[in-house]
Amino acid sequence: MICPIHVVAFSRATFRTSLRVVRRLRGVTAVELMVVLAVVAILATVAAPSFIDLTQRNRVATEVNGFVGDLQFARAEAIRRGETVTVCATSATNTAVCGGNNTPWQNGWLIFNNGNASNITIDTGETVMRRQAKWSGTDTFTASGGLGAITYSRDGFALNLPGGTVQLTLNTSPVNAKATRCVTLNLAGRQQVLTAGGTCS
Repeated sequence: MICPIHVVAFSRATFRTSLRVVRRLRGVTAVELMVVLAVVAILATVAAPSFIDLTQRNRVATEVNGFVGDLQFARAEAIRRGETVTVCATSATNTAVCGGNNTPWQNGWLIFNNGNASNITIDTGETVMRRQAKWSGTDTFTASGGLGAITYSRDGFALNLPGGTVQLTLNTSPVNAKATRCVTLNLAGRQQVLTAGGTCS
């Protein structure tokens, strides 16, 4: 048999517990919600430029590293095969054809064994060893003097550089000077990646 006093005590304890649960489940007020939204907006405003800059730098680094890696591959193949190998910027309308001088390199490029080093046409008996597709973004990659092809001799020298050196400049669009990168190449076939500032702009 349950004592009436115990029933009353049990009921009061249950009631207090229920009140605590109800208080815990109470929603946020409009003022609290507005404060949280204001803090989030401020953090987003501060963080967004840094995030965009970081994204651009990472993308440019990937693009430059891909190009430099292909230059090194072409030079190594020229030495290994004992014949000239050409890297050429591709036509905007046909990724299987060299575009010639004044062709922007962001359209992509080809690497092929070039037995006839006097031209940058893929002739009979010459085969494409690598093909880089057009970049999906709006970054620009242009060479000084409008150079549209780089040819390596069997000794690993770069044959067709006007003035003995060429610089390819990669800019983001819209331009972010901090993310700009340049690739320089000399007659000895040595390439170097430069960050923004000095001769890279």
